[in-house]
Amino acid sequence: MIAGINFRADAAVRAALSAIGRTEDLRFSPDNRLLAIAGYARKRLLVLRIDIEAGPDGPDVTIHDYMELTSDYMGEIHGLDFIDDRTLAIANRDGVVAIFSLPREEPAGQSRVISAIRRIKGRRPCKLNSPGSIAVRRESRGRISLLVCNNYTHLVTQHVINRWLGYRATSNQPLLKHGLDIPDGIAISGDGQWVAVSSHGTRDVKLYRMSASLGPDTEPAGVLQHAGYPHGLRFTGDDRHILVADAGSRMMHVYVGDSAWDGHRTPARSVIVLDEDTFVRGRASPEEGGPKGLDIDRSNSVVAVTCEEQTLAFFALPSILGGVENCRQDGAIASA
Repeated sequence: MIAGINFRADAAVRAALSAIGRTEDLRFSPDNRLLAIAGYARKRLLVLRIDIEAGPDGPDVTIHDYMELTSDYMGEIHGLDFIDDRTLAIANRDGVVAIFSLPREEPAGQSRVISAIRRIKGRRPCKLNSPGSIAVRRESRGRISLLVCNNYTHLVTQHVINRWLGYRATSNQPLLKHGLDIPDGIAISGDGQWVAVSSHGTRDVKLYRMSASLGPDTEPAGVLQHAGYPHGLRFTGDDRHILVADAGSRMMHVYVGDSAWDGHRTPARSVIVLDEDTFVRGRASPEEGGPKGLDIDRSNSVVAVTCEEQTLAFFALPSILGGVENCRQDGAIASA
């Protein structure tokens, strides 16, 4: 097992982390000052005030304080992504997608009830159903695309909202379906050219080129194989690697693409990020127990991981990448 980062936090922060229960996704804010964790079981959002600094032996992580948020429109929170530093899109597995503005004050150990700015339900034929992970894509003229994994209809839908219209949805359409069986995680490359989707039932990750012609019948251009039961996933800052959390094992898998993700790939490296005792405690089924939520901070130096039995762990990104950091994986690409 690779060594994690021993983050600094006081007893109140650690108690809040212990009390959040089952988690799903987590996300750093664009300014890298906040880390939001989806509290699925207790139907709440945990927002941490965080600092990441370069240290002599690698990144230093300090969690200064927290804020616990609830709302009538926070249910079984599965996915979340920041629209900006203070605005979040949250996907509730048992409901809809809701847009929230975070309280103006700094997190200071308080619990708050907040209201949603807007609820996104979608319209037929892409009415939201069991929304899970979500990704925000910024478009032109104040528009934002929300790409939403509808877990149990095996579909990713796209909902274009406009911040100047109070985040009202101006377009709803089915986006991805071909090859997906329980889409359980989603990520967009930094250059906006690729979207990666975890496919739980097929135990792989599908990659699609972002284009105007993208639609439910579009076949994936690439496949990341041997991913176990993939959940959270992220492109590294240079788009040359994808990290995948395997919820059915103690592993995180590293794939190398050198910014091009066509064809079939196997992991270039798999690392253990969860100790055996913690994994066994969460082993309710062969599909559970391992890491779920995964994110890379905006400095591209720290990887954050969450699951029910270990609410939060940090790892230095170079320790995850290991010897594959400067490698190409052309030889690992099979014909699609």
